[in-house]
Amino acid sequence: MSWINLRELAKKRSLFTSGHRLCAGCAAGIIGRLVMHSVPDPKHVVVVHATGCWEVAGTIFPYTAWAVPWIHNAFENAAATASGVELAFKALKDKGVVKKVPDIIVFGGDGGTVDIGLQSLSGAIERGHNFLYVLYDNNAYMNTGIQRSGATPRYAWTTTSQVGKVIPGKLEARKPIANIIAAHGNAYVATASPAYWRDLMEKARKGIEYKGPAFIHAISPCCRGWRFPPNMTIRVAKLAVETCAFPLWEYDPETREYKLSPPSLAIAKNPKLKKPIEEYLKLQGRFAHLFKPEKREDLIARIQEDVDKEWNQLLELCGIT
Repeated sequence: MSWINLRELAKKRSLFTSGHRLCAGCAAGIIGRLVMHSVPDPKHVVVVHATGCWEVAGTIFPYTAWAVPWIHNAFENAAATASGVELAFKALKDKGVVKKVPDIIVFGGDGGTVDIGLQSLSGAIERGHNFLYVLYDNNAYMNTGIQRSGATPRYAWTTTSQVGKVIPGKLEARKPIANIIAAHGNAYVATASPAYWRDLMEKARKGIEYKGPAFIHAISPCCRGWRFPPNMTIRVAKLAVETCAFPLWEYDPETREYKLSPPSLAIAKNPKLKKPIEEYLKLQGRFAHLFKPEKREDLIARIQEDVDKEWNQLLELCGIT
């Protein structure tokens, strides 16, 4: 039975408050508030934040939108800092200075997670540190000017994967970060979307309560970098799941099993529910060159092929044939 009670949630104080300076329509703030509402004990939690647009927008000195202990890190060392925080509190507990080790939650964007911070994250997971790492994935280095990252999808426009007559945006496929983390074998791993808030909160609570490393890969549509109106954030986040561009699933390290979450499981049971990737792409200006001045059926078909291949691979991992 779910622990989520809407009446009780409505009474809870937000640990990431209003007053931050995130862009209108930014999904990162939505993801963060949902995760922080999932914390079992608000008095015992520490947030570690990698450099990124959310980190900057939430803590412009001398102001902060965080109502919990919070520490800023460079792009590359958030997971290493979280490891040190955990060990420091363990030492303090052994000395009787504190009674318990707090829940430790790390937030990082795709630049600080998929690329620059991957080494420290992999090391921390391999060592088995007890924290929840939440990747809010907006598919580029949005904080520093919308440059392509390892999470940028194929044929997307960014300021460093320009669109022209010869090159139609980024040529490479995105890095499968959630699968990479799951391959470590000892971490609870899940994907999530702010369009499915209850699913995201359930997974956040699981990750917090898991005795060991946990990782949530949350899609975070960016209206500024993806080029869509601010009021369409949740629609875009939902379409990512409905087209299987970003399916929802979990990996249980105890059983070594993959499991589809309800929104994606429904599509697996009834493939007719799966929407064509074109519906997702056409809402985003970063893919506008695929539709005008002439429609690039070949490139859209290649993206659809990538999506179908990854979806079928996931079905196999989940034991669905």
